[in-house]
Amino acid sequence: MAAPEDVTTPSETAVVKAGGASQPPNGAGDGAAQLRAQNIPRSFYRDANGQTLRDLGPREMAEVLATGAGTLWVDIDSTNRHQHAFLEKIFKFHPLAIEDTLSPSSRVKLEEYDGYLFAIIRGVRFLEETDDPYDISTFNQYFFLGKNYLVTVHGEPSPSIIQVTTRLERNPELTNPHPARLMHALMDAEVDGFFPILDQIDEFVDGLEERVFANFEEGALRDIFAVKRLVLGLRRHLSPQREVFNVFTNRPTPYIPPDVQVYFRDVYDHVLRINDSLETYRELLSSTLDSYLSQVSNRLGKITLGLSVVATMSIPFVVISGMWGMNFEHIPLSGVHNGFWWMLALQLGLGVALVLGLRKWRLM
Repeated sequence: MAAPEDVTTPSETAVVKAGGASQPPNGAGDGAAQLRAQNIPRSFYRDANGQTLRDLGPREMAEVLATGAGTLWVDIDSTNRHQHAFLEKIFKFHPLAIEDTLSPSSRVKLEEYDGYLFAIIRGVRFLEETDDPYDISTFNQYFFLGKNYLVTVHGEPSPSIIQVTTRLERNPELTNPHPARLMHALMDAEVDGFFPILDQIDEFVDGLEERVFANFEEGALRDIFAVKRLVLGLRRHLSPQREVFNVFTNRPTPYIPPDVQVYFRDVYDHVLRINDSLETYRELLSSTLDSYLSQVSNRLGKITLGLSVVATMSIPFVVISGMWGMNFEHIPLSGVHNGFWWMLALQLGLGVALVLGLRKWRLM
């Protein structure tokens, strides 16, 4: 079969014996930069005899799809239009599914087309480019699962792709006995990316008690709101994936054998555990926020009580000093010896009596 005109054919295909170390063409590192320059996607193919071929060209991929033998994994960079053309020219995927791979805002979902499954999984990572330590970025990972092939599509470097590629280079049998096993490994690594974020949230929550109750830091309120927004965002991204993995786990499909479907239960358990942890953190943060606001209210009440005592003590001074400070010629006690001290004692006595009376009546 001739190679399609819109897709560049590589100069050669690296051949690796089963269990051997895979080497890209011309021995250039892992070959990622060279593959991009050649406009071909990274790929692994393991035939029925256990032989592993790497970085296939369009003609070899078309032959694999035509024969239906072996297991093929193709990883496509959607930012490279030549690689993205493989989806249409080689694999003949539905235009709506291909369109979804170009939209970063595509929702998490699972759809079944004629001859393959199409799934979208969302990954998360901390955004290192901003000053906000709790700012995250999300990215979509797209999966096309056929009878003997798996096609992954991503628009930015994917940690799960890098991790599984490293494992596959050490253990080519990861593609056996079915490409769904490889898809499980990729999805499992993507879901596991939530755990480092949970660890950081857990460290933050552990330090909240001292910051709120012992030190009463004003900056804690800002961090509580930031982490609470982070938790709500993670739940929003994770909730749709719970339904997707529930389908992978429980719904029979010809594209995932029952013995491989069992592996997806582990991923589904991880999703449930992450969701439960996020719910726990949300409740803890809400309770801590309420406690912080109660602390603010209590401190304000103490300040108000102190000011009330001062104001009550000042009432006799204001009233009596105002009366005896009027501009009249004859004022009682104006000529009495030590009258000032008598008046001062009277004012203090009235103030103390008012405070004691209010405390007795529980008004203060």
